[in-house]
Amino acid sequence: PETVLKKRKTQERLAAAKAAEAAEAKKARVTKTRTIFKRAEAYVKEYRSQERQLIRLRREAKRTGNFFVEPEAKLLFVMRIRGINAMHPKIKKILQLLRLRQIHNGVFLKANKATINMLRKVEPYVAYGYPSLKSVRELIYKRGFGKVGPGKDRIPLSDNATIEKCLGKQDIICIEDLIHEIHTVGANFKKANNFLWPFKLSSPNGGFKKITTHFIEGGDAGNREELINDLIQKMC
Repeated sequence: PETVLKKRKTQERLAAAKAAEAAEAKKARVTKTRTIFKRAEAYVKEYRSQERQLIRLRREAKRTGNFFVEPEAKLLFVMRIRGINAMHPKIKKILQLLRLRQIHNGVFLKANKATINMLRKVEPYVAYGYPSLKSVRELIYKRGFGKVGPGKDRIPLSDNATIEKCLGKQDIICIEDLIHEIHTVGANFKKANNFLWPFKLSSPNGGFKKITTHFIEGGDAGNREELINDLIQKMC
């Protein structure tokens, strides 16, 4: 009958359209995967060349009997180590601005004059320092959550599609792009950092020494420079 033939033709047309769509999607997926791999390789080369450059300059300075001044850190990782007992309202406000609303919350910050001045005021309540590439990578891979959708839902970064959906306009399409942007403090650092939910870390393995005392006096609070990486390892 004619109706059966019509139905069959419609089904065949829909099946063909669906197959073509699936083939297109697969092609796009393969292209994107290749792009992601190429970018990751380029980032690894960049990190290695920077490392080699630093080693070369250090050796050169040593050979000529000069001092080598290490490049200033551009990135800070700040974590809150104390609660709200006997806290001044101004300090409370600064911690809110830094998005450190709970104990063991951690955030990345750009190292500039304004940030350093704010950190000096809240120094007894936070531990901070200069994270290495390894620490940045571990934090984002292990504890990374993003703000997704109009409701700013806390979604784990388990899929590159989530990152591309929110940061595609900034040309950040995968987790390695995000790590690179944060670690190098790139042009889109603010957007990338704001996309990341504050990291919720565990208590450090073995506990803190003394949170009410500054790090240089044998405690935990304040600036610990590169030694923040050891603390991140314990809390990640």
